[in-house]
Amino acid sequence: MTAILSTRHLTTGYRQGHNETVVTDDINVDMHAGKVTCLLGANGAGKSTLLRTLASQQSPLSGSVIIAGHDLDRMSRTELARLISVVHTSDTNAGALTVEEVTALGRQPYTGFFGRLSAEDRDIVNESIEAVGIAALSSRYMATLSDGERQKVMIARALAQRTPVMMLDEPTSFLDVASRLDVMRLLSRLAKEFSTAILLSTHDVGQALSISDDLWLMRKGAPLASGTKSHIIASGEMDNLFPGRNVRFDPAAMDFR
Repeated sequence: MTAILSTRHLTTGYRQGHNETVVTDDINVDMHAGKVTCLLGANGAGKSTLLRTLASQQSPLSGSVIIAGHDLDRMSRTELARLISVVHTSDTNAGALTVEEVTALGRQPYTGFFGRLSAEDRDIVNESIEAVGIAALSSRYMATLSDGERQKVMIARALAQRTPVMMLDEPTSFLDVASRLDVMRLLSRLAKEFSTAILLSTHDVGQALSISDDLWLMRKGAPLASGTKSHIIASGEMDNLFPGRNVRFDPAAMDFR
């Protein structure tokens, strides 16, 4: 299966003048259409840094990110926005806009900031709202929605971009248990229905394992481990996810104990 996104010898981190701080070194991973990849790791392991690098929101220290056969560093912002959509937890604060208006922002890579929506654009917006199950909320203002509903709007906006890759940083971190389950199941369904490669970081290991096709495990100061869910579990790599902590992975429960 051809990867839609690949990294080759990617090193993430930060530059300050002539100094470099390496977060994760020599990352070689792939993402595939229709698959959900969950990025797991303890706080400070570098998950957000990796996501920002893959989304071209910060530059790699070395190596490359290839998407749809093109190097990320050689693409314009508009080209990138047609290939990668990103959902941040902080993006939900848009109280003065309606659900439909927020979702329509996902069409900006095609219309421009002040561009008018075509009939096709409006169809895509409506389809995206329907796909995440919030059609009844279309005319509601964001300020009147629950946290779970707002997160679904952000996913609808990303879906309206019609990108082959969607990335989400801790999409369920502020949600109650029922909303977490709802959002995770939604992402699993959207990946398959729209043939989207979805990458999400999360601390909710149990839910991640229930929907993921592939896993990326990040451990501070150690190489990134990647593979199919079954391969990672069988390899025993899950037991190395939280070094120095009094927890072990229980394969029967598919969670830590």
